[in-house]
Amino acid sequence: MANTFTLIEAQTLTTTTASITFSSIPATFTDLCLVFSVRGSAADNGATIRFNGSASNLSARNIFGDGASATSNTSSGSIFIYGGQNSTSWTANTFNNAQAYIPNYAGSNYKSVSVDAVNENNGTDAYMSFTAGLWSDASAITSVTILPGSGSFVQYSSAYLYGIKNS
Repeated sequence: MANTFTLIEAQTLTTTTASITFSSIPATFTDLCLVFSVRGSAADNGATIRFNGSASNLSARNIFGDGASATSNTSSGSIFIYGGQNSTSWTANTFNNAQAYIPNYAGSNYKSVSVDAVNENNGTDAYMSFTAGLWSDASAITSVTILPGSGSFVQYSSAYLYGIKNS
C-alpha cells in the first residue's frame, strides 16, 4: 500500500516568535512528518521538540558532524536537535532544514521520533545531525511545539506538519 502525505498545517512566521506550535492534531493518520526551516534570534544553534506541551519524559540520542569530526551525546528532559536552527552569529538570512518523523503518534505506546537536520554558515561551518528521540508517555500526540535553544525564531522561519496514512 502507498503512503499518502496530507498537509495538516503550514506556518510561516511574519514576526519574531518564541515557538511554533501545531495544535488540535487529528488522530486520523498513522504517522506524522514535521518539516521545518528556522533561524534563531540568539547565538544558539539548537532546537527542541515537545509533544502536548510536555517538558517531561523526553530523551534523545544525537550524532552530529561538521565535516571534520563526528560527535554524539545524550539529552534528557528534551528532544534536542543539534543544528536545529541557524543562529544570529551565522551568515545573514540563512536558515536550517530539518525533518522529524513520528510513527504511531496516536497509539497508546511511548512515542519515538527520528530527526535529520542540516545547517550551514556560508562555507565556513556546516553541520548535519541525526536525532533519535523518545517521549515516554502513552498519550496520543495532539500538539507539537518547536522551540529554539535560546531566544526566538525570526521572521520567515517556517514549519509544515503532514499526516501520513498507510492506505
